[in-house]
Amino acid sequence: MQNVSIDYFAIFLQFCVGAGFVITTMLVTHYVGPKRKTSDKLASFECGIDSQGNARLPFSIKYFLTAILFVLFDVEVIFMYPWAVNFKALGTNGFIEMTLFVATLLLGFVYIIKKGALKWE
Repeated sequence: MQNVSIDYFAIFLQFCVGAGFVITTMLVTHYVGPKRKTSDKLASFECGIDSQGNARLPFSIKYFLTAILFVLFDVEVIFMYPWAVNFKALGTNGFIEMTLFVATLLLGFVYIIKKGALKWE
């Protein structure tokens, strides 16, 4: 029973050191760092272009939907890289599993196309 508690103590100690470092760094930079609030620093900055109008104006949800779908399918494609690297080692089973994975991915893509999620009006 003692060996188990020693293993957890090492993890707990590492967590405490990590949390202590983060908290110490945040406190030191907050109290020691410069605090010059000028109008230039408080102004919003967007790639060097002067801001125009209110940033809280509503805009189409299509932007968010397109971004979420891009991230979703991009992450799904990332799963294909380890499969391609280990293609020969996985054999027929790996090929069948990846075929099912790609079929599911394509089924989802056909669904969002049919729903018109990527149509811009």
